[in-house]
Amino acid sequence: MTEKEKMLAELPYDAWKDGLPEERDACRKKLYRLNVTTDWSDFPAQQEQVRALFGRTGKNPVVTPPFYCDYGCNIEVGDNFYANFNCTITDVARVQIGDNVMLGPNVAVCTAGHPVHPETRNSGVEYGISISIGDNCWIGGNVFINPGVHIGKNVVIGSGSVVTKDIPDNVIAAGVPCRVLREITEEDKKYYFKKRELPKA
Repeated sequence: MTEKEKMLAELPYDAWKDGLPEERDACRKKLYRLNVTTDWSDFPAQQEQVRALFGRTGKNPVVTPPFYCDYGCNIEVGDNFYANFNCTITDVARVQIGDNVMLGPNVAVCTAGHPVHPETRNSGVEYGISISIGDNCWIGGNVFINPGVHIGKNVVIGSGSVVTKDIPDNVIAAGVPCRVLREITEEDKKYYFKKRELPKA
């Protein structure tokens, strides 16, 4: 297997062989166009850069620069994806994101990891384990999502959380480490923030 094949198979691999550095360099050039040379207020041009960067995009992808990733091609997003300022996705493994997902500022989605033992780690071996986020999720600001985590649909992750384990559908979860606080219910439809009710039409 090539080092890229190992990487995508979630096996230990060497990130400095078999053309992987060149692929990361090509990604950096795309990031430069997205983050620096494209007018942030020109949404069609910005979306064009996002589509050129990601492996797959649905309708209306919006990424507010600056944005950072390793390869870009291993990121798949559904319709109406939104990433706020300073999002980082280390996509050495696949990152699959559903429809209507919003990422707050400073969110990090990190598939990459390194061995715990210093001798093994210093040998240059690393790995990536895939991450998925289901439809209709809101990931709050400064959330860190660790390798191998799968977040269900209709989930809210509270700001500042560190997500180390899978999160089921239809819940609010928060904390360090992130844990389920409660289910989202029909009652929640009435409110926009805590117990502040939406204005009646």
